[in-house]
Amino acid sequence: DEKNQDSTELTGDMNYRKIAEYGSDSDPRAFNFDGEFNIANRGMIEFVEVLKLDVAFLYDLLGASQEHMVKPKKFAQTYIDEVIIGHTNEPEYRKLQNNEFMEALRDRTIKIDIPYITKLKEETKIYSKDFGSKRLRGVTLAPHTLKVAAMWAILTRLEKPKKANLTRIQKMKLYDGKSVPSYSEENTKELRKESFREGLDGVSPRYIQDKISNAIVSAQQNNSGCVTPLMVINELASGLKHHSLISDENKKQEYRELLDIVKKEYEEIIKTEVQRAVSADDEGLARLCANYIDNIKAYTQNEDVNLDERLMRSIEEKIEIPESRKDDFRREIMNYIGALSLEDKKFDYKTNERLHKALESKLFEDSKDSIKLTSIASPVEDSAMTEKISVIVSRLIKDNGYDESSAMEVLQYVSGIFARGDTKES
Repeated sequence: DEKNQDSTELTGDMNYRKIAEYGSDSDPRAFNFDGEFNIANRGMIEFVEVLKLDVAFLYDLLGASQEHMVKPKKFAQTYIDEVIIGHTNEPEYRKLQNNEFMEALRDRTIKIDIPYITKLKEETKIYSKDFGSKRLRGVTLAPHTLKVAAMWAILTRLEKPKKANLTRIQKMKLYDGKSVPSYSEENTKELRKESFREGLDGVSPRYIQDKISNAIVSAQQNNSGCVTPLMVINELASGLKHHSLISDENKKQEYRELLDIVKKEYEEIIKTEVQRAVSADDEGLARLCANYIDNIKAYTQNEDVNLDERLMRSIEEKIEIPESRKDDFRREIMNYIGALSLEDKKFDYKTNERLHKALESKLFEDSKDSIKLTSIASPVEDSAMTEKISVIVSRLIKDNGYDESSAMEVLQYVSGIFARGDTKES
C-alpha cells in the first residue's frame, strides 16, 4: 500500500508492552524481530510488484542483497542470509533502468524473464481449472472449447517461424511434443533458441478467461445450454476491437488472421472426429484392410493375379503416399507383417497409425454418400437414415465426450462444410 508503507514490516518493531517491563525502548528484549526479512532468514523472501515499493524500502534491499544486513530501528545491523525474489513487469523494469539514481539496485539485480506459457497442454490446464464443469451454471462446454481458446493464445505468443516450410500451427505442435514431418526434438530446441522474445509478447490468459466468461454468460442468457468453440472464437475476435493493451492495428489484424487459422484447425479436428464416427465399423475396416493386404502381398511377390491397383492407390493417397514411393510403403507393411509372424503374432491394422488413418479415410469416403452426410443439416424423415445418424451421434458422445446437443451441432456443422464442397481430409 503506497500510502501506508512502514519499514518495520520488513525489519521488526517495538513491543510497547515490553518497554514498560524492561524500562527502555532500546532493550533488545523490548523489540520484536518479526519483520519479513527476519522471518525469511535461512530461506526465501518474495516481493510482489517489488518496484512499486517506496524508494526507502528499495534502499533497504541494497544492504539485504549485497551485505546481507538489515537495520532494525534503534538497533545495530542484523545479519540475514536469504534469497530475495521480486516480481515486476517490463514497463516498471524499464523505468528502473532509466533511473540513474538507482544504479546500485540495478547493479545488484539479476533479471530473469518469465514468459507466458508456450505449451498448448499447459495453457489448456489454466482454463480447465477456472472453467470446470462444477463452476458452470446450467451450461456445458463442448469438447475442444478450452483447447481452441488456448491454441489462439499460444499462437499470439509465438514468433513467426523463420523456416519457410514451417507454419505457426506446426511450431505450436512441436512445442507441445507432437511430431511434425522433417522435424526432430533437436530441431525444436533450435527453434526455441533462435526465438529470443517468444512468450514475452502476445495475449495474456486474463483476456482469454474474460472472453470465455462472456461466452458462458451469453449461453446462459440465451438458454443455449452449451458453449461451443465457435462462440468463444467470436468473443475473442469481437474483444480485439476494444483491447486496451493492443493499440497497433497491424497487430490486431495479425491476431484476427490467427483466429482464422485456429478456426480452420478446429474444423479439421471435428471433420476427423465425424469421419471416425461415420467409419467406426470395425468389421468394415477389417474387410478393407484384408483386401488391401491381399493385394499388396500379391504385388510385392509378383504374383500373376488380378491386382486392384485402384483400391491400393485410393488408400495410399489418403496418407499422401506418392506414386514414386508406393513400392517402399507396400514393402514396409509386408516386412512388418513378416516380422510379426516370426514372433507368432497376428497383424492388426490398429497398430500401424498411418495405415489405420488411411483405411478410416477410405471407408469414410465410401460411406458418406450412403448416409447422405450433406443432407444432415436439413430435416430427415427417412427412418433408416435417422437410425444411421443416431448411431453416429452416439459414437461422438461415447468416443469424444460430446453431449447429444453438441454432437448434433458438430455433425450439422461438418455436413455444412461438405455441402460447400470443402472435402479436404485431415
